[in-house]
Amino acid sequence: MNHFGPASGMKASDIRAPQPASLHRHLMGWRGKRALTLWLCDLTALAIAGRVAAHFNQFYSPLPPPLILGTWLGLPGIYWILMAVIWLLFLRSGLYTSDHEWKNYARSGKLVSLAYLGALILGYFYDPKLAPPRSLVMTAWFGSVALVIGFRLVISLVLQRLEQAQTRVFLIAPAERLPVLEYNLQRRSRYQIVGATPTAARIGATDVDAILASGAQEVLAESLPPTELASDLYWQLRRAGITLRLIPSSLEMLHRRGTPEVVAGIPTLRVEAPLLGGWDYWLKRAIDVLGALVGLISLAPLFVLIAIAIRLSSPGPIFYCQERAGLHGNVFQMWKFRTMIPQAEAMQATLESQNESADGVLFKIAADPRITPIGRWLRRTSLDELPQLINVLMGQMSLVGPRPLPLRDVARFDPWHHTRHQVLPGITGLWQISGRSHLSAFHDAARLDLYYIDNWSLNLDLEILLETCKIVLLGKGAY
Repeated sequence: MNHFGPASGMKASDIRAPQPASLHRHLMGWRGKRALTLWLCDLTALAIAGRVAAHFNQFYSPLPPPLILGTWLGLPGIYWILMAVIWLLFLRSGLYTSDHEWKNYARSGKLVSLAYLGALILGYFYDPKLAPPRSLVMTAWFGSVALVIGFRLVISLVLQRLEQAQTRVFLIAPAERLPVLEYNLQRRSRYQIVGATPTAARIGATDVDAILASGAQEVLAESLPPTELASDLYWQLRRAGITLRLIPSSLEMLHRRGTPEVVAGIPTLRVEAPLLGGWDYWLKRAIDVLGALVGLISLAPLFVLIAIAIRLSSPGPIFYCQERAGLHGNVFQMWKFRTMIPQAEAMQATLESQNESADGVLFKIAADPRITPIGRWLRRTSLDELPQLINVLMGQMSLVGPRPLPLRDVARFDPWHHTRHQVLPGITGLWQISGRSHLSAFHDAARLDLYYIDNWSLNLDLEILLETCKIVLLGKGAY
């Protein structure tokens, strides 16, 4: 039985067929402009890499004439063909069209490498004697990877600044969750709620008509009805060019990792262990150690200046060590620059009644009387966290991960909160870039930590580090 039927204003046709209005919205709207900007960014990065490689290669063996295929804008035709292949790979992987995938910097580097590797293999089988100079290929290859990733990192910051228009959102959630979602979304200036409906046993054509009439650009949904109805809603929204965002459960996060397969006529999702699992984690640890070493050496002069400022502002030690819960709940000493008066811990018990945390798990006071003048500035800029690079070198922390919390907070955890202790804690994490001190309840922060654990990748770490740098420079959300 069709629970929906065609929504108002839609001609009855195959539900997968796009509507002219949705095509126009994609091409002429922000997503189309963003895709064009990204394409120009990638083209520029690849062209620069090619020109630099050609410049350095002129001192070695030249490119064989049969491989040149003409020259345009100072680049051989064969290189333009390679750039077209890279562009098609990017387009096929959603690096221009998907709202999320275009930030997948690691994948963009992998696809560039795949194109170069494929070109070398095809060239060898076509004519081994026409192999291009290794000096040219290696310089262009590594230069392309570095510049494409670097340009995309920079352009992501620019695009975020330009994307000022509010996103119109329609909510679908259980009745008791609607006020919470509305409150959280209204605190972010990018989102404007244009309608809401409670999750019911079924979502029919009337609800779809309400979504279309509201002018929503996105639908944020939680606890949708059974699969068959959710699938209908997905295709109706896709046909109208409206983005669907699902608030996932832990099970749905696990589904995301699965590969669709039909077994004995039953649709399943296969979640398989990788053949060479663990290499990305060891690469993460190598980045942690290298990043901590570079950070400690390069920031040494800043450390000295901060130490002098702390000494002059109030009596007491320069550093502050506190017991925190780390991997598997093991206790370790976390280092920070001191931002409070020496008697701060003794005073905390008397200040518990002023705690602004909604559930009492965290201890937060915006105007904490224990913070010193220089300490308030250090917290606002997050410079007080820099000594934790020592914890990273000692293997107690990572650059990115769930924040280690004081034992006082951990003692108030619900059982499911302890899942965050299954990975190394970090100096920064999703919690810090998604609201920091503005998150009123620890449940919200814990859900972000679980999302990070379930969806971890090197690319996600890179995104978090980039966003952290932006937030620290703007001094948002910390006190």
